[in-house]
Amino acid sequence: MDPAIQDIEFLARSEHRIAALEALFEQRRDRRELRAVTEASDPTIGRIVRDFEDRSWIVRDGPYYELTPLGAFVTERFLKLREGMRTGNTLREVWHWLPREMEGFAVEHFEDAVVAYPGPNYPYEPVDRVTYLLESTDTIRGLGTTIYKSGNLEVFCRRVLEGMAMEYIYSLPVLRAIVNWDSDLISRAFECDNCTVFLHDSLPDDNRCGLNIMDDRIGICGHDPDSAQLEAVIDTASPEARDWAEAVYEQCRRDARPFDPEELVAAGEETGEALLHVEPR
Repeated sequence: MDPAIQDIEFLARSEHRIAALEALFEQRRDRRELRAVTEASDPTIGRIVRDFEDRSWIVRDGPYYELTPLGAFVTERFLKLREGMRTGNTLREVWHWLPREMEGFAVEHFEDAVVAYPGPNYPYEPVDRVTYLLESTDTIRGLGTTIYKSGNLEVFCRRVLEGMAMEYIYSLPVLRAIVNWDSDLISRAFECDNCTVFLHDSLPDDNRCGLNIMDDRIGICGHDPDSAQLEAVIDTASPEARDWAEAVYEQCRRDARPFDPEELVAAGEETGEALLHVEPR
C-alpha cells in the first residue's frame, strides 16, 4: 500500500488521534490537556504521542508537545481532506442540481450548506425550506426557476405584499407559468413598488437550477426540468458563496431587460392581460 494512504488510514482509524492532532494544531499541549480534549485514557495518549513522534509530527518541549512544521503541514492537509469528504457527503444526493453554467461556482463554498431534498418519509422538505427562507428575509434577489410551485408562490407573493423587497430575473416561459398559476395574485404583487421583475432570454443553468440572494443566506433551488417539481434546496451563509452569487446575479442583471406585460399578451397568454396595468420598471 502507498505509504501516504497508510498514514491516512492510520489517522482515520482513530478519533483520538485526529482529536489530538486538532488540539495540537491549535496550540501546544501537555498530556493532561490531551487527555481532556480527546477523552482518551493515559495509556492511549502515551501510544498516540509515541506514534506521532515516530512520524516526526510532534516534538516534546518539557511537559508540552507541539507540532513540527511537518506535523502542521500534515494536519492541515488531513483536516482539509476531511472537510472535503464531509461536503461531498452533504451534497451527494443533490449533485444533479448544482450549477454547471454559472461562472465561478465552487463546491468548497458550500462546506456549511443546509441541504433539503424529498425524502422517502417526507417529500415536502425542500418546499418547507424555501418557505422558511422566505419568512426569514426582508430582501430577495434571484434568477431562474427558483420559486415555482404553488406552495412557495403563495408565501412569496404574501411576503412581497407585506413589503419584502424583491428583484427577480425570469425567462419568459417560467414567468408565463407563474402568471398562469394565479394572474390576479401575481398582478397584485407585481404592482408593489418593492417588486421589480426582469426578463432574460438565456439564463445560465435555466433547465437545472436557480439562484436566490437573501439577507443572510444565498440559495440554489434545483427543479425537475419536465415537471418543475422542486427537487433540492442548497443554502449557505458562506461569504465566499455570497460573493459568487452576487457576481452571477449582477452579470445576468446587466444582460436582462425590464419586464413588459405586453410580451405575455403577444405570446398569446390570456392571463397576461391581467398584468397590462403593471408599469414596466
